[in-house]
Amino acid sequence: MTFETFLPTLNFYPNRNPKLRFFALWYFTILITVWTILGHTVLGFEQSYALPVVSVATAVAMQYLLEWVDARANRRQPRFSGGLIPALNMLPPAIIPGLACAMLIYPNSRLWAVVFASGLSIASKVLFRAPVGNGQTQHIFNPSNLGIMATLLLFPWVGLAPPYQFTENVTGAWDWVIPGIILLAGIFVHAKFTGRLPLVMAWLAGFAAQGLIRAAVFGMPWVVPFVPVTSAAFTLFTLFMIPDPATTPLKPWRQVAFGVAVAAIYGMLFVIHVVFGLFIALCATSATRGAGLYILAAWKQRPEAPALVAHPAASAAD
Repeated sequence: MTFETFLPTLNFYPNRNPKLRFFALWYFTILITVWTILGHTVLGFEQSYALPVVSVATAVAMQYLLEWVDARANRRQPRFSGGLIPALNMLPPAIIPGLACAMLIYPNSRLWAVVFASGLSIASKVLFRAPVGNGQTQHIFNPSNLGIMATLLLFPWVGLAPPYQFTENVTGAWDWVIPGIILLAGIFVHAKFTGRLPLVMAWLAGFAAQGLIRAAVFGMPWVVPFVPVTSAAFTLFTLFMIPDPATTPLKPWRQVAFGVAVAAIYGMLFVIHVVFGLFIALCATSATRGAGLYILAAWKQRPEAPALVAHPAASAAD
C-alpha cells in the first residue's frame, strides 16, 4: 500500500490539499497516542488508565454515529463506507480530541465527565458550523477545546490535570527535553503541512506582549506572566489546539489577527481573575470568527440594488 492510495482524494476543507490534511491528522494521532502511553507508564499521568480508553471509545462512536446520521439525512454514502481505508481515515478526527480530553481534565474517578467532554467535542463539529463559500460549511470550534471548556464550566468539581504530571517522574535535563520534543514536533508539522505557523508565532508574540503589559501595569517581575510557558500543557495548547487547520483562517494575515485576538482576550480574562482563560479565550475568538463568517455570507447574498435608468424626457432634454 502506498502513501498515495492510503490518503483519500476528497477535499473536506476548501483550498487545502486533502492529502496533506490527512497526513497531518495521522501525524497528530500517532504523536498524542505515544504521548498518552508514555504519560501513563513513564511520565506520571495521574488519571486512571480507563480514562483515555473510555474517552476515545466515546469519541469514535460519536464520530461514526453522526456521520451515519448525516449521510442518511443527505441521501449519500457515509464517508466510512467503501472499504478499510475510508473507515480508518475516520479515526484520527475522533482519536485526537478523545485523547486530548482525557489528558487535560481530571474528573477523579467519574468517567462520565470525560464521556461528556469527548462526546461534546465530536458533536460540536455538527452543531456549530459556519459558511465558508461554494455552498460548504465548516465547524468553528476546536473540538477538544470546546469539550474541555464546557466540562470545566458546567461541572465545577472537575479540574484541569496538574501541570507537573507531564514531567512528574523525570528529573534533570528531561524537564526541558520533553517539552522541547513536543515543541519541535509541532513546529515541524505546522511549517510543512498545515500552513499555520504564522498563527502560532502571532499567538506567542501576543502572549508575550500581554504578559509584559500586565507586568508593567501591576508592578510585578516581568518573568512572572511567563511561568505558564514552561509547562508541557501550554505547549500542547499552543501547537495542537489553537492552530487547528479546520477552525482557523487560511490567509496568513488573518491567522495573525486570530492569534493576537486569543492572546488579548486571555490577558483581559486573567486581569479580571477568570479561570481557564486559555480555553475561554480560544472559544470566544472562534465564536467571533464564526459570527463574522455568517455576516460575510449574508453580505455576499444580499440582493443587488436596481440599476438607475434615466427618464426618457430627461434624456431628450439633454
